[in-house]
Amino acid sequence: MRVRQAVESDWPAIAALLTSERLPLDGARDHLNSFRVAERRGDLIGCAGIEDYGSAALLRSVAVSASAREQGVGNALVEAMLENAAACGIAEICLLTTTAEKYFEHRGFRRDPIANAPSALRASAEFQGACPASAVFMRRALTRSAVREQTPA
Repeated sequence: MRVRQAVESDWPAIAALLTSERLPLDGARDHLNSFRVAERRGDLIGCAGIEDYGSAALLRSVAVSASAREQGVGNALVEAMLENAAACGIAEICLLTTTAEKYFEHRGFRRDPIANAPSALRASAEFQGACPASAVFMRRALTRSAVREQTPA
């Protein structure tokens, strides 16, 4: 498996994966330059993206194909996104989820009332309706050294 920067030609496969996993497409293509994809033997098997809002960022569109689950693909993608965000000086990474709260808790994210979300993130497509009202808001502070320490292998 290889994790790499997404390119424009990846968009159809990313959109298909997000659709199959019932994740929103709204705003995703606008942030394609911050996406990473996982591929195996030339097939796209996972993706994750970040929307950068200065000191805070929104982790979004973390998806792994059904055939590649439980093989470390999601962990590799999330770790790559956290390391990249920390290297770019992002102090905090946030997300909305309806299905993966436990997964993200194991990666150092903590649940917080959505009203506490940074105002810049609230302007994103995900906060403006792409994610359902039932979504759980989670956040995690970032430092370059803390990313590897808080993310289990």
